[in-house]
Amino acid sequence: MNPVDDNEGTPVSVKIRERIKAARKRFNANDNIADFIEPGELELLLDEVEGKMKGVLSSLVIDTDHDHNTDDTARRVAKMYLKEVFQGRYVQAPPITEFPNAEHLNELMIVGPITVRSACSHHFCPIMGKIWIGVLPNEHTNVIGLSKYARLAEWVMGRPQIQEEAVVQLADLIQQKTQPDGLAIVMEASHFCMGWRGVKDVDSKMINSVMRGSFLKDANLRREFLSLIPQKG
Repeated sequence: MNPVDDNEGTPVSVKIRERIKAARKRFNANDNIADFIEPGELELLLDEVEGKMKGVLSSLVIDTDHDHNTDDTARRVAKMYLKEVFQGRYVQAPPITEFPNAEHLNELMIVGPITVRSACSHHFCPIMGKIWIGVLPNEHTNVIGLSKYARLAEWVMGRPQIQEEAVVQLADLIQQKTQPDGLAIVMEASHFCMGWRGVKDVDSKMINSVMRGSFLKDANLRREFLSLIPQKG
């Protein structure tokens, strides 16, 4: 057994980190680390984050002992990060039932707009946006329910993200699950790190896309997909 696991006084975050390092895996902000979290450890991690957040509030010179508005803020923030906005880091991918393409469907299918919420990994400010997914199946493609695209998107976006990387991660995941002839994803989002701080431009949005397979090779298919997406903005 790893000696780190024998040390009862070792913070659970250290135990998880050591497992990841031993496996030579990444643990960047937008990586999923669920494989390295043992049963019961997420609750211990929540307690640990709460303690660290109390230190942050203290360093911000906020009197949490007497301010009724912030006396439980550390716990609320810890719970928000681990079980809500960043949950996609700490839990396994949602179960997805895949069905064979029995009818040999091969026409363009578009899912969206899917509302997504994330946070910029630079400032932890919210990212709020929509995603459109285009799929060109073939006879070997696995078919998944429409709601499952939204669940996969929520799982990927539920981590500190950079929009450009998030769309690629989602494309890789859907490609792996369905194996289509073509896959296209467009994301449009507002970044609060621009509207809340910095230039304070509340109207700016970022739009980016990923095109795979037939969408990359066939300009007509790409134009068809883009023309069928409802007017953004």
